[in-house]
Amino acid sequence: DAIEIALAYARAKTGRFKTISFWDSFHGAGFGARSIGGEEMFRSGPIGPLLPGTEHVPPFGDYRNAWGVTEGSAELCANTIRYVLEKEGDVAAVIAEPTRAVPYIAPPGFWKKVREACNDFGALLIFDEIPTGLGKTGKMFSCEYDEVVPDILVVGKSLGGGILPIAATICRPELDIADRYAYGHYTHEKNPVTTRAALTTLQIIEDEGLVDNAAKVGADALERLQEMMTRHPLIGDVRGRGCLFGAELVTDRDSRAPANDAADMVLYRALDKGLSFKTTMGNVLTFTPALVTTQKDMEYAMNIIDICLDEVERELGYK
Repeated sequence: DAIEIALAYARAKTGRFKTISFWDSFHGAGFGARSIGGEEMFRSGPIGPLLPGTEHVPPFGDYRNAWGVTEGSAELCANTIRYVLEKEGDVAAVIAEPTRAVPYIAPPGFWKKVREACNDFGALLIFDEIPTGLGKTGKMFSCEYDEVVPDILVVGKSLGGGILPIAATICRPELDIADRYAYGHYTHEKNPVTTRAALTTLQIIEDEGLVDNAAKVGADALERLQEMMTRHPLIGDVRGRGCLFGAELVTDRDSRAPANDAADMVLYRALDKGLSFKTTMGNVLTFTPALVTTQKDMEYAMNIIDICLDEVERELGYK
């Protein structure tokens, strides 16, 4: 719902309706949100056609990308966004996760180039920080790493402590147009219980230093995964930031062919041992531990991953 409100604001403020977003992205399952999203399972099927004017570009990510390059994908991506903005001429907004939840980290300068392109062609920049905001990446908001301020920032999920449903669409003062039209009225809006939960969540994050904790615990976990990569041939790449990180599994490092079956095997063996996480893109072990995770908890979790990788590699003949 918060994403849908952001889209409505962008249309109302610019007088335009087109958007640019990334393939392989996820912004929600509402009709507008799935239209700007780029995951096949949310775009295909019998519900089409989706919203018109929702342009998509290939996402950045040097390990795996549409350009087939091993470095420089972010520059190609930024140039593509600028090109589409120029050719379309009337784009309302560029919307993206500042840190892709796959996860992929944008290199320094990428978002500044996108911000400049948006400014040059009159488009708003919307950051979807639902999976990354409120400390997950080791800063309160992931976009702080790039020192880029969006026009609209969307948060949710963790805003309600990961339990209660509440989200927020945060806009620059110049976008304060909520009094002019009914942009977002929903059955369960203005709930005092979820609002109180959000305020308490923000206070706990600040009082208990959970943003700094996410940065430290995540850095230790990333270092551990990088060490595992020296011993486990299934791991082709390790990447992440704060408590959003992952390991991409491949059948061999030269071809980088996705090891989807192996990823599933690691996942289910880990579940049997008491560790829950998810796979993204079919072959990326993606970890998003809570901000309250301790170093001891993380060490325990990484030990399980280490054991499961060893078991799967032996079963598949890698060792």
